[in-house]
Amino acid sequence: MKSIDLKDYNVNMGQLIDVRHPLEYNKGHDPRSINIYADKLLTSPSKYLNKTSTYYIICEKGILSLRVVRMLTILGYKALQVKH
Repeated sequence: MKSIDLKDYNVNMGQLIDVRHPLEYNKGHDPRSINIYADKLLTSPSKYLNKTSTYYIICEKGILSLRVVRMLTILGYKALQVKH
């Protein structure tokens, strides 16, 4: 599975999605990110994503983002994990 460091991410690469629960996201997040909670994203990925774009997935500890990237990849989306 591919991943990048947060320091190597820039907004021209694609959308940065923080998959933490909104309450956790609101406690502090990268200002370049949008919040789509993992459960919502994985329940209806086509509602939020398209298969022609690349998405950069982040969370605080990396466990949730890893799970989301694996599932999205299986479903045919282009997703990379972003590590702090």
